[in-house]
Amino acid sequence: MKFSHQLLLLLVVCAGVAVTSCKKKKTEVAWVQDFSIIGSQSSPRAADLNLDGVLDIVMGAGKNEYQKSEFGVMALDGKTGELLWRQETTDQVFGSATLYDVNGDQVPDVFIGGRSPHLRALDGKTGEVIWAYNHELYHQDSILQYARFNFYNSVLVPDQNGDGLKDLLIVNGGNSKVEPFSTSNRFPGVLMLMDTKTGEILAADTMPDGKESYMSPIAFQQPGSNDVIILFGTGGETISGSLYATTLADLKGRQLAKANVLATEIDHGFIAPPSVADITGDGFYDVVAISHASSIFAIDGKTEKPIWTKKIEDSESSNSFAVGYFTDDSVPDFFTFVSRGAWPENTGSVQVMLDGQTGEIAYLAEMGCTGFSSPVVYDLNDDGIDEAIISINEFDCAEGFVNKKSSEILTKLVAINFTDKSVIPIDQLNGFKNIFSTPHIGDMDSDGYLDIVHCQYFNPTSDLMVFLGMKIKRISTGIEMDNPVRWGAYMGSNGDGVFEGK
Repeated sequence: MKFSHQLLLLLVVCAGVAVTSCKKKKTEVAWVQDFSIIGSQSSPRAADLNLDGVLDIVMGAGKNEYQKSEFGVMALDGKTGELLWRQETTDQVFGSATLYDVNGDQVPDVFIGGRSPHLRALDGKTGEVIWAYNHELYHQDSILQYARFNFYNSVLVPDQNGDGLKDLLIVNGGNSKVEPFSTSNRFPGVLMLMDTKTGEILAADTMPDGKESYMSPIAFQQPGSNDVIILFGTGGETISGSLYATTLADLKGRQLAKANVLATEIDHGFIAPPSVADITGDGFYDVVAISHASSIFAIDGKTEKPIWTKKIEDSESSNSFAVGYFTDDSVPDFFTFVSRGAWPENTGSVQVMLDGQTGEIAYLAEMGCTGFSSPVVYDLNDDGIDEAIISINEFDCAEGFVNKKSSEILTKLVAINFTDKSVIPIDQLNGFKNIFSTPHIGDMDSDGYLDIVHCQYFNPTSDLMVFLGMKIKRISTGIEMDNPVRWGAYMGSNGDGVFEGK
């Protein structure tokens, strides 16, 4: 059964934010695809899967936790919104896809993780399984016996086994059945290197401190270096943890114990993946990370020493930074939102932008209630200063996140103009929410105009975690794209957390 379309389109960028760039094309909804029963904590990725010249959408989905679903992973036609293929799973697939062609058909294949544990490589053209991780094979392995929980987002690393294909770096960890604050039945997270073509595990090691891990790893190379640097994190909402840096060589040698500690937080860990960008102007990538306690660390990529630190008091964060040029200098800046209160009774949401050069707060606002999606970034009005696009959920925040009693909820997609501090509505829908999904922005059909793909989730009850149906929308805007999108999806346009500057 499909929902009736209750669209209230409020995209007024052509009347406000982007006056000069919206004269040639009308902004309109290109398509809306409705799904009953299911929902998602995944974020959309885009690639041309049917070779029609238009980027298609891939994302994880599912029913409620621990339930089997015929729609665990799905691909939608970017031109029409129609379903291209689906893949059934035994539990929710909350990861966002890594896209890479391993079967040589010129179509990116899909690598995507989730609960129970789910990790599969799927043929991008058909959705058929190329390989699937089976944790039952590793019960006697001293390391891999712990890789039986959740798989998070993966990233690609250079070929390590000589087959000519990039390999996959991913973390498994986090026992979702453990109660908050409990220290029982918590097991060390496992960092894993896998062959993209076969799923063979090339290397694996447990976290240096023996803690769980919920953080998707980041991998990058400094200019002029052959070493692959890996960033990973430990701890959770109520468990202490650290942010680490290691190398791919040390992972292959099962030497994560040698990893350098970049930052540590007590009674909280590092959940959100860090962002990597050059903020010192020395040509080296630096690291900006936020702990679950909303402590923010800017770390010099050359020396691994602190550049600046900041803390957003009385808040918590599981949200990644989006990176853009939000101030009037050439140094990348950082924007995210944090939650008021303490997990699992968070109340309220605070939007924060930090000047990348100084670490000072350059924008602070309080809109909506707790959510865990991340922003995307583009200069909508072509004034040289980027705007951020984010999802906002409005309900009675004082009721908390877990024990919310009211069923009244409104979800909004808005853009923030940091120059004049204005908030521009794009889309909104009563009775729907978006707690986890980051939008995707880019030129899907190569017409020179920005497209926005975002998700809305049916919420007739008071339980924010229940999946009861979803909408996926593509909005075709009248915003001319004079510049590339540098941060257009979760963990950036390439899904790897690395910001390529001007």
